[in-house]
Amino acid sequence: MGAQEEQDTTRHRFDVADAAPLLLDAHGTVTGWTRDAERLLHYPASEAVGQSVTALITPEDALRLPEITVRCRTDGSWAGLLTALDRHGRPVRVMVRITVADDTDGSERWLVLLSEMAEAPGWDMSRPVLEQLVTRSPIGIAIVDTDLRCVWSNPALEQFGSAPAPQRLGLRFGEIQPGLDAESIEAQMRHVLETGEPIVGYEHVGRVRAAPHRETAHTMSFTRLDDDQGHPMGVYYTVVDITERHRARQRLALLDRAGEFIGRSLDSRRTAQELADVAVPALADYITVDLLESVLRGAEPTGRVPLVRAGQQSVNEGVPEAVVAVGDVAAYRPGSPPLRCLASGEPWREARLDPLAAEWATDMPDGRRATFLELGLHSVMVVPIRARGVTLGVTTFFRRRRQEPFDADDLNLAEDLVSRAAVCVDNARRYTREREAALVLQRSLLPHRLPEQDAVEVTACYRPADELTGLGGDWYDLIPLSGARVALVVGEVPGHGIGAAAAMGRLRTAVRTLAALELPPEEVLGHLDDLVARAAREEGVGPGTEDTDSAQGSGCVYVVYDPVDGQCTMATAGHPAPAVILPDGTVAFVDLPQGPSLGVGGPPFESVELVLAEGSTLALHTDGLLARGEKWAVDVGRDRLRQALERPAPTLDLRCRTVVDALAPDRPHDDVALLMARTRLLGPEQVADWDVPVDPALVAEARKTASRQLTDWGLEEFAFTTELIVSELVTNAIRHAVGPIRLRLIRERSLVCEVFDSGATAPHLRHPRTTDEGGRGLLLVSQFAQRWGTRFAPDGKIIWAEQSLQEPIT
Repeated sequence: MGAQEEQDTTRHRFDVADAAPLLLDAHGTVTGWTRDAERLLHYPASEAVGQSVTALITPEDALRLPEITVRCRTDGSWAGLLTALDRHGRPVRVMVRITVADDTDGSERWLVLLSEMAEAPGWDMSRPVLEQLVTRSPIGIAIVDTDLRCVWSNPALEQFGSAPAPQRLGLRFGEIQPGLDAESIEAQMRHVLETGEPIVGYEHVGRVRAAPHRETAHTMSFTRLDDDQGHPMGVYYTVVDITERHRARQRLALLDRAGEFIGRSLDSRRTAQELADVAVPALADYITVDLLESVLRGAEPTGRVPLVRAGQQSVNEGVPEAVVAVGDVAAYRPGSPPLRCLASGEPWREARLDPLAAEWATDMPDGRRATFLELGLHSVMVVPIRARGVTLGVTTFFRRRRQEPFDADDLNLAEDLVSRAAVCVDNARRYTREREAALVLQRSLLPHRLPEQDAVEVTACYRPADELTGLGGDWYDLIPLSGARVALVVGEVPGHGIGAAAAMGRLRTAVRTLAALELPPEEVLGHLDDLVARAAREEGVGPGTEDTDSAQGSGCVYVVYDPVDGQCTMATAGHPAPAVILPDGTVAFVDLPQGPSLGVGGPPFESVELVLAEGSTLALHTDGLLARGEKWAVDVGRDRLRQALERPAPTLDLRCRTVVDALAPDRPHDDVALLMARTRLLGPEQVADWDVPVDPALVAEARKTASRQLTDWGLEEFAFTTELIVSELVTNAIRHAVGPIRLRLIRERSLVCEVFDSGATAPHLRHPRTTDEGGRGLLLVSQFAQRWGTRFAPDGKIIWAEQSLQEPIT
């Protein structure tokens, strides 16, 4: 038997394998019936034989019989679809093949083959059509035997770079495609052979012979082929190139990762490093991110070098390709691609670099210029970092291990990545600029350092709730007063940020101005309350309005401490009362009447006076130190503060910071300010006072007494000016006041001369005419004293004058 005859016989067996045969005579009467026909239409042979074929099909198909008969007699056969009727009248869709056969007696016979379509889908198509489906399919198809050796493949499989079909016969998968993971693919085939379960959509990434320098992705499906007895004959598998879809998924995944990891902070350098970390190794093997130095400072980009290396990453540990360290200047040659991209704002790509070209940045440590050949770099992209129409720097992508060069899709992906990072870098730049401006504002509003004085040892700690700007509405201050006294102030303005800081600055300025008037604490708060209320009315601020620049509703505690006698006077306006740490470590809170918040109206403010032992510590604080939210009651907050204040510390500064760290988290819900002042007392050797009779003749005695005291203190160089000041102040008191007069000298950082009288009127500085006989006393005092003024006491007034002991007047 020849090869063609064997092939025809195989094809015939293949065509009739599942068909149910029956015989018809020339008139269409059934003359032969088989078991397969009985199984298909449920007629026993006794009922089927002798029936006309028209009784076995639908009336519609019966009308087609004349045409079918003509075709059979002309062509010798006919094939097509008909609808048969089984014994119960149910329609059965069948594939019918009719062949004309002459009997030995010369009579005409018809061989009919019936194939049920429900059990053999697709057999309604002719074999040539089915052969076209596999041979012309764009999907690669192959069959391997049970030894996993190729026995057949279609032409489409050659697109993956494998040999033509005849040359593939008998080869294993690894021999056909050595660049793919044949072991894992053959493991899928063995699983299908052993279990009979098909595997659909198995994805595989590797390098095929058609593209050895480029990773390609494929999806493969495996199905077992069985013979008529159900024994495995081999595996039928399909291959579809999904490289573009795979790369698209990779790009989307990379962009998603970039969205998650780039820009997690408002720091330009960290953002640049995050860009480098995300893109290696997903897109490039080595990346450098260079930003303009002005951008890192938060200034407007000038477009001029120098560029500073802000981030870099490599697939190799330690980034050995880098010739510039992070933080150093990247000095590119004039006209180099990075500088061209910086100037033009356009990206640049070079698929294959000149291996001997000099590296673009600075020299190597040994003085050599590194070449791309030495660094192993072969492909490059330069993408400018642009945001809001401004170029902030450049990002350079290199490939080293991956052999495929950068293509247009890679450049588009790089631009997407860099554009996302650029917005974050620009946001960080703007934040840096705004933060610097805010910090300048803060430094101008809060005291740079607390004034030096001898009344108290003082320290302060401030922690804003707004971590971005570092600004808030809490504030503190220490204001030196006359007579060696000091005013301690802690206040709080509603809100956070720049608006609250501006309101706080105005309030602090007002407090310092009122403190200069030497008013008692309750009067200072009263004037402050009027000032805030008037400003709120002028600005139209009231209930239901939102104005973060308004000081209305602010709180403040104002304390005056006198180191001569330890007298402490304080008043509060809608603010927590201070705590006192006694010398023995006991902590108590001052029982201070709570006045209303500033600017909201209410009863008058009240003050409290107490005497503090030397070494006591006043702790003035804002309410942010008492609670972490509304759920904390005031009593609970005070207990926590008391426990924190009771913990000893080597220094007052360390104690202050320890208390704030213990009670306020790194990101407090409210601004926190704590001012701690440890009291001191001036010794008897620093204060001297005398009663002065109301007699103008005894003014000279007062001068001599003061001069002797200065000699005892070793301040003889101040004798002349002090005698003049004493003479004028005592004379003025005798002339204009009534009642007792008292003279006091205080030696601290300055020499203070005070004269007390029971008068209620304050003296005023005059500029007398040339012909006037008097009126020059206070003018002379103002010339010789560093500062002078008047303060009122419950039973009179005190006129005082200070001379600096650091710069004596001669």
